[in-house]
Amino acid sequence: MTNFATRVDSISISGIRKVFDSAGPNAINLGLGQPDFPTPSHIRDAAIRSINNGDSDSYTPNNGILELRRAISHKHSRDNSLNIPPENIIATAGGSEALHIAIEAHVNPGDKVLIPDPGFVSYRALTHISGGIPVPISLREDLTMDPSSIENAITEDVVAFIINSPGNPTGGVQSKSDMKEFARIADDYDILCISDEVYEHFVFEGEHRSPMEFSKSDNVLIVNTCSKSYSMTGWRLGWVAGSKERIDKMLRIHQYAQACASAVSQHAAEAALSGPQDSILEMVNAFKQRRDILVDGLLDMGLDVPVPKGAFYAFPTVPSGWIDDVLSHDVIVVPGNAFGTLGNGSARIAYTVDIDQLEKAIDIMRQVTRSLN
Repeated sequence: MTNFATRVDSISISGIRKVFDSAGPNAINLGLGQPDFPTPSHIRDAAIRSINNGDSDSYTPNNGILELRRAISHKHSRDNSLNIPPENIIATAGGSEALHIAIEAHVNPGDKVLIPDPGFVSYRALTHISGGIPVPISLREDLTMDPSSIENAITEDVVAFIINSPGNPTGGVQSKSDMKEFARIADDYDILCISDEVYEHFVFEGEHRSPMEFSKSDNVLIVNTCSKSYSMTGWRLGWVAGSKERIDKMLRIHQYAQACASAVSQHAAEAALSGPQDSILEMVNAFKQRRDILVDGLLDMGLDVPVPKGAFYAFPTVPSGWIDDVLSHDVIVVPGNAFGTLGNGSARIAYTVDIDQLEKAIDIMRQVTRSLN
């Protein structure tokens, strides 16, 4: 009889991946959480230079090349007014690994982690893998996290909570006052706040603020990545930033799980963070235009959808049978319950296709909605 670790039984293949893998060759894929823009040429050129220079022939330092960590440090100073020295940063294999080592380093078996519901699929799974217990926290009507809901859920066995702004799958953007409260809660209760900031540049209304700006202690970690902002999902380059003590603990896990992030991707990421930033604004403007088209279409169908203020997702409430019918017409959306039980009755729609494809998908959704009324 084959023996497997029991913690594996508590997780399954992501619902996002299941839907994505089922897509036919002619499907309009609104299930994919990645920009449909090419990686900017100066980033690709930097990767090619690094290969030709032999930079990829060897391991890098476990925490990443110094040039990249300096670029990340400068990015946080430029964009977030934060002073994070390079030694307080680990370059990781995407934001996913950053989340993984953050949770592994801080959660013991039986510890509880407060996570948004609906929220990114990895929060629940990674907490289970660590032996921890994920505790879902429902969102407000505008699909953002209420700091009072976090505070009210804190018990002696809660060691951390995760926030994500702009949010996946909701597109919700937390306010500055929310972020101040999250920082206060982490300080007052001496628990860890993991701030997932991978969509930080994709804000259409409001502003992105990090709780680390307002923390008076070392109880906030930032997880980020080049994947979304620079259309580099396949490059697998992210990072985690926090206090030196926390980084040292996470580095112990990273060195055995990963050794180091890809050398080529590290050099590409350094070019991304240090080079021209105009491609970000171009993507944000394009996504805002698509958001408006999609939301107008969903509202015109009579569906209830909070207007997403960021990221590139809408999260409408849909009638029973709607998702299956849409999928049968080769339009790929992700069932809301893939993101938590409180996502039941909703769908995540990623507007990561061009406007022509998006409008075709909206027409199909409209036909399905009419057929169910």
